[in-house]
Amino acid sequence: MKAEIITIGDEILIGQIIDTNSGWIAKQLLRFEVDIVQMTSIPDTEEAISKTLKDASSRADLILITGGLGPTKDDVTKKTAAKYFETTLVRDENVLRHVTNIFESRKLQMLDINLQQADVLANCEVLFNDYGTAPGMLVNQGEKRFIFMPGVPFEMKFLMEKHVLPLLATQDPDLFICHETILVGGIGESYLAEKIKDIESELPPSIKLAYLPTLAFIRLRLSGKSRNKSDIMLQVALFKKKLIHRLQQYVVADYDTGIESHLIKELTHRGSTLTTAESCTGGSLAASITSVAGSSAVFLGGTIPYSNKLKHQLLNVNEETLAQYGAVSEQTAVEMASGSKAAFSSDYAIATTGIAGPGGGTAEKPVGTIWVAVAGKKEIITKKFQFDNDRLINIERTRMNALLLLWQLLLKEKEQEAQ
Repeated sequence: MKAEIITIGDEILIGQIIDTNSGWIAKQLLRFEVDIVQMTSIPDTEEAISKTLKDASSRADLILITGGLGPTKDDVTKKTAAKYFETTLVRDENVLRHVTNIFESRKLQMLDINLQQADVLANCEVLFNDYGTAPGMLVNQGEKRFIFMPGVPFEMKFLMEKHVLPLLATQDPDLFICHETILVGGIGESYLAEKIKDIESELPPSIKLAYLPTLAFIRLRLSGKSRNKSDIMLQVALFKKKLIHRLQQYVVADYDTGIESHLIKELTHRGSTLTTAESCTGGSLAASITSVAGSSAVFLGGTIPYSNKLKHQLLNVNEETLAQYGAVSEQTAVEMASGSKAAFSSDYAIATTGIAGPGGGTAEKPVGTIWVAVAGKKEIITKKFQFDNDRLINIERTRMNALLLLWQLLLKEKEQEAQ
């Protein structure tokens, strides 16, 4: 099956908001081996909507549309869709009761304009929206299927999970699809591909290998599709085992996870704690860690000592170290990590210091110069990075590589304990 994702809204085109819906939808469709042929963002105009619906129907079997379902004049999706499908809008009584109940429960006045939220295409199947006032709509046109959903992310996700994904699951009940994922770190995508190219060439047509890179990690996903469940699961498991054996020094996890979740799981298993001391990353490292459920069992807290004064006051970084080597130095990073570990009595600590840019660089320490230090049970490991991207990318690269460095220290300690 081929699908196209359309997002409607001027706010997306002018950069006022970021389209996160398309990426999330695409990830869900992947589970059902639905091929995405195109993603499109268009303005709230009748011309753009009509043309895009027509073009999408020539490329895809499933067209998923988000946005433009509000009651205001700038949302013209429903009226345009009615013209496109040569139908009318009708007021759905069940949706109307739902909208009315929402306003009454919030003690808000129900305006005439809000009644329009209950207007749906006469030829659609209503996809009831428990989380909002705008229902979804499913329209079948020949072999093409159009699904309209609100643009609010949590409402869209509810409709996808409640209505759309179950629909896809019934498309071919005899076809079994399985996925296996390996998280690797410390190796670039091209080097990784070269290292496993012979294994990849052995894959049968029923199994595909996908590379899903981030700034420091890569997910390798094996996807198998067959009508013989036991056979395809066995084959996928066999190739997964081959990949893990070949890449053993780079394998972070043998299941689908993010590095933050994996580190939290590993530290929880060890009964260990972690703190952070962030200068150039400004708290993004701590934020990514605390975004994981269960992180409170591991993460004690962190500091953002941007100034030299706070590096000294909070982490006991020696003033002579700062004067002699500067804030962006291996020596300062080491003292930040050891100071964080000592100040908060944690088992591990990560410290970051650097020049994220765009200003602040020198000939000796240009923009993108970063030092990361990780303090463990017996030692402190450090690494210098020289990035050349913009500020936000430099910060994100630092954050990801700091987590990679913590994983590498944990792995080293595990190997030492096993000897």
